Amino acid sequence: MNLSDILIIIAFTTGALVLAALIIFFIYLILFDRNQKMHAILRNYPLLGRVRYFFEKIGPEMRQYWFNSDTEGKPFSRADYENIVRSAKYKRDVIGFGSRRDFEVEGFYIRNDMFPKLTEELKVDQETIALTKKYLLIKDPLFTQRIEKVEDDESSAYLLHEDDAIVIGPHLEHPFILKGQIGMSAMSYGALGKNAITALSKGLAMAKGTWMNTGEGGLSPYHLEGGVDIIMQIGPGLFGIRDKDGEVDWDELKRKSEIPQVRAFEIKLAQGAKVRGGHIDAEKVNPEVAEIRKVEPYKAVDSPNRFRQFHDVPTMFDFIDKIRETTGKPVGIKIVIGGNDSAKELAKYMSETGRGPDFITIDGAEGGTGASYQELADSVGLPIKSGLLILVSTLKKYGVRNRVKIIASGKLFSPDRIAVALAMGADLVQIGRGFMISVGCIQTLKCQSNICPVGVATTDPHLQKALVVDEKKHRAANYVITLRKALFRISAAAGLNSPVHFSSKNVMFKDDKGIAHSLESIIHEIEQQIECDEAANLSTLMK
Repeated sequence: MNLSDILIIIAFTTGALVLAALIIFFIYLILFDRNQKMHAILRNYPLLGRVRYFFEKIGPEMRQYWFNSDTEGKPFSRADYENIVRSAKYKRDVIGFGSRRDFEVEGFYIRNDMFPKLTEELKVDQETIALTKKYLLIKDPLFTQRIEKVEDDESSAYLLHEDDAIVIGPHLEHPFILKGQIGMSAMSYGALGKNAITALSKGLAMAKGTWMNTGEGGLSPYHLEGGVDIIMQIGPGLFGIRDKDGEVDWDELKRKSEIPQVRAFEIKLAQGAKVRGGHIDAEKVNPEVAEIRKVEPYKAVDSPNRFRQFHDVPTMFDFIDKIRETTGKPVGIKIVIGGNDSAKELAKYMSETGRGPDFITIDGAEGGTGASYQELADSVGLPIKSGLLILVSTLKKYGVRNRVKIIASGKLFSPDRIAVALAMGADLVQIGRGFMISVGCIQTLKCQSNICPVGVATTDPHLQKALVVDEKKHRAANYVITLRKALFRISAAAGLNSPVHFSSKNVMFKDDKGIAHSLESIIHEIEQQIECDEAANLSTLMK
């Protein structure tokens, strides 16, 4: 028997064994599927049912990359996602051919001026320079990896002129002075991994004039890594400043306040995606996260729905005052507006007592989170535009608007959205998921599971290796710089020399019939609603 015959016999035998093994395996699966009691479709359609489950499993990815149009994906469309990535990676924000916005649906528009400002007329900080790196796309073939090179980039940081700097707590011993209107929204270490927090800290520091909010998970060394200004958030769980009994450790708070980077404190009453305390799954609570939060490792952590230290506006003001006295730094609150009267008691008490927060962060229902519940994320609390208009109108009604700075958040990830929020009365804006995308998030919607495949929303050491800090930090910096540059560009188009001058006069609303309404008229309508609701409540009380 020659070699070829031997090889044929071996191949035939191997093939027969493989085929037999497959037949036995399929028979086993059929018998198993028909007798299992969990899945009805497998009992009636063994094997075929497994094909169904396979396609169901890959459905989200198929829709994201193939079947959803560029403008219909949620929470962020492909077009929104690509705009963020393009700004962060290439520091480019130009498009060709035309807008993909649906101009038939209702929406807000910036009111352009017949005589826009020239570039040299803009009132911008001309001295502060930001040094980053960006990618240059050389070739993008269909079947092979795109060819790119990294190059150093030196540009203006596009900060506000010093005359327009925004001061939080101007009468305090340590006021917080900002020359950039865009910062990072609350994102805790634990919800995000150390590489993500570090990259964001370093990138924001490179961009200058901005800040990052720690989230309610406490101040971690990774927030401090880059040297960026910090707003330390205090949630109902008091993570990072709690004693062994779960009460405020005022000495620890004092120690945190003595860190120069910590510029202000924020008391979190609620956030848009969960109008309650925060949650972190047990898998994310590694020993380091547990030590920072002062909790037990590998146990799920839920904050109380509200602070136990206060129960109404007067006692909340007492808590604010004590934090301010202890730290000497500005103290704000984070809220979600639920209705026309949501800010009434707050504003009224501020007017009557002369007390209150130094800033108010208002989050919209469309805001993001590391972990929430569907019913809270979808249906509790108003979106940012509605809530912001109610808050500003209420503060003005009671004559206290000028005493506080307002920070708005809730999918304000693009310069036009930011401009509209500023025109509605915000002084500053915060962005969360936009910054996550800038450092690599691909929107797999698995933030709560600790299996983020790109190392952003995970504390798994293996998965975090995907996120290279020294590369992603430049993307975070480029993203915020590009946003600030675009904000000045929109200001110029509106005839303003700085984005600090945006007002209700600069925005129009087009309804679904094509009729344009001024933002001023919308605000007037909201003010009338607030008055009517107050009158109705007063009438009810008198009865």
